[in-house]
Amino acid sequence: MKKEWFAAKELAGIPGLPSSPQGINLRAKRDDWKKRRRSGVQGKALEYHIDNLPDNILNILRLNENNVQYRVNKKESSSILIEAIERLTESKREKVISFITSFGTEGLIELIDQRQADNPQEKSPLKQED
Repeated sequence: MKKEWFAAKELAGIPGLPSSPQGINLRAKRDDWKKRRRSGVQGKALEYHIDNLPDNILNILRLNENNVQYRVNKKESSSILIEAIERLTESKREKVISFITSFGTEGLIELIDQRQADNPQEKSPLKQED
């Protein structure tokens, strides 16, 4: 990840973390997170380092990072997929599960390959490993 420091408001509401910035600050204080003052902000605004966060939270932050380029290892790939599916609306989640149940992961890969063939200028967010 490019970004190493996050404000409480950026972390609030991520599944597995408190839903408010105040809750993040309380958790950070309780768990003695590595912190620093935010520059250019009045008051006691703090940022917290990514080393404080568990792997499942880091995976969610990676999903949210724009144009992320990283290699997925086998250990985290299933949790990334689960998080991505859980964040869908109920109707979209049902479509994805129904598609994979009907056509399998190979059918999903065929769709991805077709989309890449139809849109060669579109860059894949993941480095491919066959």
